[in-house]
Amino acid sequence: MSVYTPAEAVEETGFSLDTLRYYEKIGLLERVDRNAAGQRRFSEEDIGWLGTLRCLRDTGMPIATMLRFAELVRAGDHTIRDRIKLLEEHDQHVQAQIANLAERQRYIQTKISYYRRVL
Repeated sequence: MSVYTPAEAVEETGFSLDTLRYYEKIGLLERVDRNAAGQRRFSEEDIGWLGTLRCLRDTGMPIATMLRFAELVRAGDHTIRDRIKLLEEHDQHVQAQIANLAERQRYIQTKISYYRRVL
């Protein structure tokens, strides 16, 4: 099983070291193992979980909702229906964001066309 130093975890996940510490502090990331010198060592499982968190964060999921999702995952398979519901609600939010961005993009493209005609 591979282990990652904090610097390697930063490189693998794209999170800053401060973010990794914060996520551990608030319980979004379970307690990370440490070596004999007390330095954090991230497991493959930690890196995989951080990938999930990256996706959720990048799509605008609030920390509180991410914490709820983490609680559900840790509680076991009997929470799968609740996880689905939480993710479906987030997916609807993401779809609304995409629609909003598409509308804004159309506006920008209209402006570009206008300015090109003016030239």
